[in-house]
Amino acid sequence: MYQQANAMRSSRHERKAVMLFVLTALYLLIIVFPVAADDLRLQDLIQEALQKSPEILASEARAQAARHRIPQAGSLPDPMFMFGYQNDGWERYTFGKSSDAQWMFSVSQMFPFPGKLSLKEEMAKQDAEGILIMRESVRLKTIAKIREFYIDLLLAYKNIDLIREKSVLFSRIEDAALARYSSGTGMQQEVLMAQTEKYMLLEKELMQKQKIQSLEAMLNTTIGRDMNTPLGKPLEPTRTTTTLTIDELLGMAYEHSPEVRARQRMIAAAEAKVKMAEKEFYPDFTVNAGYTTRGGGQFTDMWSLQTTMNVPIFYRTKQKQALLEAQAMLEEAKRELEANRLMIASVIRDNYSMHKTAEKLMVIYKSGLIPKIYQDFESALAGYGTGRTEAITVISRLKSLIEIETLYWVQYAEYERAASRFETMAGVMDSAIGDKK
Repeated sequence: MYQQANAMRSSRHERKAVMLFVLTALYLLIIVFPVAADDLRLQDLIQEALQKSPEILASEARAQAARHRIPQAGSLPDPMFMFGYQNDGWERYTFGKSSDAQWMFSVSQMFPFPGKLSLKEEMAKQDAEGILIMRESVRLKTIAKIREFYIDLLLAYKNIDLIREKSVLFSRIEDAALARYSSGTGMQQEVLMAQTEKYMLLEKELMQKQKIQSLEAMLNTTIGRDMNTPLGKPLEPTRTTTTLTIDELLGMAYEHSPEVRARQRMIAAAEAKVKMAEKEFYPDFTVNAGYTTRGGGQFTDMWSLQTTMNVPIFYRTKQKQALLEAQAMLEEAKRELEANRLMIASVIRDNYSMHKTAEKLMVIYKSGLIPKIYQDFESALAGYGTGRTEAITVISRLKSLIEIETLYWVQYAEYERAASRFETMAGVMDSAIGDKK
């Protein structure tokens, strides 16, 4: 019996040593990965991204390049200048001595059939406006991406705060278990159970810190900073409130969405290409003016003026096929607009539903479940102190409380993400973030 008691005490000491080692290791890891304390504001990040984001800057350069293509498309081809010399025979220079020896100069200019240049300019203009509109799309998507990263970062910090708050409650369970164990009314297993749960929370905290580092790197990259630039703790932004109905959102999307507007420009450009293909059935003209000098008074100088044109005799295999191609591309652009409208409607409806559902769940968690489960936990903890409740019951109540509070913040993040998505689709992101911190 004595040896058995010694073995039990030795086993208990070993478990305590292991627990102490785990706690020390986790504590040191937490010190290695400290949490930034400075405040981080969503609006500040967005304003910086609008000035520094590589994607936004690239889209602006692309739009600027497209604008420069408009005057090029409406310009005439470069004129051609020709000069040359014709000699009579091979034996000597005969300029001025033979009527066939002459210096020749000419200038030619090609003139497209009337209406072609204006159509080319219109095509370039519509393409440029489409690219300009897509710049707005890149801008909105970058803002949406920053908002989602920011909300995910906020969620990670909220989880850490929740873990630290609930570690205090597990300490209360541990204290109660130690008190009962010291008085002989409880088992050491109950103490170890409470301590194990505390250490598991520390493990979760480390995982959240690792997630924070990853999110900070992605957020910095999106903004245009070095990925290792330190970020502070995000402030909770003003919650997005949407008073618009689903039909109002869809109407705004069809009118303001950059995706829709860009495709409308694609249709306009395709229509101009059809008209251009029809014009290609008509010839272009090249006017050539020439001057020939033959050496002064003995021989008279000459001049010439001529016009050449292409003859589209292969129109069945060239111009006609080009017209059919342009008409098919116009049909494609129209179908793409229709498909884009359907896609936008689907995304907006889906995220609007998620947004409203998350809002209702947040009310249920915050006003109903969390207060009741917390009250249940306090009652169970009081009962455990007097021996009326088992330790596993108290721990179970506390784990349920942690789970529900975690779900509350998960729904908060889903609420904001869904709003960000349907606002992006509707093209109303700027107004949506105007009053955010």
